[in-house]
Amino acid sequence: ASETVTFSPLKHFVLAKKMISEVFEQLLDYVKETSAFVEKTCENKSLENIANKDQKLEIQAYADKLSIIKEVLARRHMKVAFFGRTSNGKSTVINAMLRDRVLPSGIGHTTNCFLSVEGTDEDKAYLKTEGSEEEKSIKTVNQLAHALHMDESLDAGCLVRVFWPKTKCALLRDDLVLVDSPGTDVTTQLDSWIDKFCLDADVFVLVANSESTLMNTEKHFFHKVNERLSKPNIFILNNRWDASANEPEYMDDVRKQHTDRCVKFLVEELKVLDGEKAPDHIFFVSAKEVLNSRMQRAQGMPETGGALADGFQERLNEFKCFERRFEECISQSAVKTKFEQHTIRAKQITEKVKSIMDAINIEAAEKRVAALEDREYQMDRLDFVKNQLNLLIDDIKKKIKAISEDVESKVQQYHTFCKFMSLCQFAHHFELLTHVEEGMGKNLAFRCSDAVTASVQSCQSYMIESMLPLLPSSVQGQINMLVPSRKFDLSYDLNCATICCDFQENIEFQFSLGWSALVHRFLGSVNAQRASQPALPPAQTPSSGPPSIVGPSNQQTAVMTQDDLMLAMATNVASLTSRTSMSVIIVGGVVYRAVGWRLIALTASLYGLLYLYERLTWTTKAKERSLKRQFVDYATDKLQLIVSFTSANCSHQVQQEMATTFARLCKQVDQTQRELEAEIQRLTVKIDELETVQSHSKSLR
Repeated sequence: ASETVTFSPLKHFVLAKKMISEVFEQLLDYVKETSAFVEKTCENKSLENIANKDQKLEIQAYADKLSIIKEVLARRHMKVAFFGRTSNGKSTVINAMLRDRVLPSGIGHTTNCFLSVEGTDEDKAYLKTEGSEEEKSIKTVNQLAHALHMDESLDAGCLVRVFWPKTKCALLRDDLVLVDSPGTDVTTQLDSWIDKFCLDADVFVLVANSESTLMNTEKHFFHKVNERLSKPNIFILNNRWDASANEPEYMDDVRKQHTDRCVKFLVEELKVLDGEKAPDHIFFVSAKEVLNSRMQRAQGMPETGGALADGFQERLNEFKCFERRFEECISQSAVKTKFEQHTIRAKQITEKVKSIMDAINIEAAEKRVAALEDREYQMDRLDFVKNQLNLLIDDIKKKIKAISEDVESKVQQYHTFCKFMSLCQFAHHFELLTHVEEGMGKNLAFRCSDAVTASVQSCQSYMIESMLPLLPSSVQGQINMLVPSRKFDLSYDLNCATICCDFQENIEFQFSLGWSALVHRFLGSVNAQRASQPALPPAQTPSSGPPSIVGPSNQQTAVMTQDDLMLAMATNVASLTSRTSMSVIIVGGVVYRAVGWRLIALTASLYGLLYLYERLTWTTKAKERSLKRQFVDYATDKLQLIVSFTSANCSHQVQQEMATTFARLCKQVDQTQRELEAEIQRLTVKIDELETVQSHSKSLR
């Protein structure tokens, strides 16, 4: 039980393999997570290519590489290759190490191909030939030897894998593979052997025959191995050293001779070891004795039983020393050769992945700072737009109101002037309504439109200049689109047809010294019209009914009207007579006394002639002049009523025009606010995403 080496140095490789497999599995998980993170970041267009496609492909390649390494590590095992001339006992050495007759051995050329022995968890032994996955069952060594000799397809360059139950051999439990080879003296295909079976070997064991010396064929093979591998680990076993027991007097000399030659071969020819360590790789053993003793012990028999030559215990101890140093060497060598390159590669991958994560982290941090500054700027701009808009609304409302009032005042002023200008020119036209409306409209437009248009354009320019910084950048270059292309013109709707619809002309002949003319002349137009109206008859009130308390009756109204008229007439007559009554009486008395009835006749004649003259001159042209004069007087009174209406209408037009432009500008400012709010929201989302990327990349790093 002690020889099974419970704490064998081979366990170091097994433990290292387990640990490094776990490390690579964890590393592969991290790199896969990193690859998914980079791919997701790369596909996020809002992050502005923080991670690029090259980084994604690079990390994916690293993940694939780590997957391959992980699979290779899972299949890795320690490999020992045994070489030597035919019948030097290579298979016997392997059987002695395995403590069982695993490989066929004996006199003659027993191994005609490469044989690898590795453990299996199954309870039965089986073999696989090269190029086939068929498991061929074997139970004994003789059956294996029979199968190898019967298979004519096998040649010296072929590999047969022998799977031996781990329960039968403790050495195979530690991921150890032993490779037996045909004799180096039976083939010339050394180069192909080395390339096929030796490049991944951790230790080489040269099994030599102590009864002879190292042959050139053996040296030649290892020279070629040394050319392919950098300082291979080589042990030299001088087998069949039990024959030296027959000549004890020459044992030391022969041992020294073999040792010197082997040291020279390792140090001077191969240069794989120095002079101090080389003797530790040279052993003198008898593999056949060790195998027999161990098999006897396995059967419960004494280890030193049977016919053994003198010095067996020393040879057994030296074989155990070889096994111990061999196990230490192969374990250390396997850890170095099997794991070192993969470890270096893994470190390089982690450095590359870390540098990519650093780059992503730095890029995310820079873009996050830029996004925070941009969001702060956009928020300040949004506040500026809101505050500035509120100020401009009050300012422009006051300006619109002031311009509207100014337009109303100008139109009212020019309206009165144009009214009289049109009416003064009326005497030359007969199409009354058309001329008045067109004439006044033209005069108003001529005198008001330019000034009003200039005021409107000035106000629009002021609005545009004031609100230009608040407009969207896409609109600022097309500011002319916000101003109407048409020229603003006031519309003067005088509507003379409506206001003059109740005009009634009077072109009947009226004598200038007639009663009506004199009444109009003395009483005025309004009192004369009242005087010409007949008095209303008194209202018939039933005698039995109560008196009305609602208001004065029609009779009372009529009486009051007549009283007023009489009072006015008396006042005018009194006013006239008060000034000339005395003169008329005196002059009349003097004239009457002087001429008498002649004055009366002359006066009557003159009065008649005057009437006849006026009656004869009352022609169509006179009637037209009278009609125009009547219409001028009538239109003058009516147009006075629409001055305020027309000016208010023009003021409303101007106000509407400027309000429309201002509303259009405000709509664009609202668009600016919506764009700023959307941009702030987008930046907020982007900042959160960048913060997540930054945190995740830092964690992965």
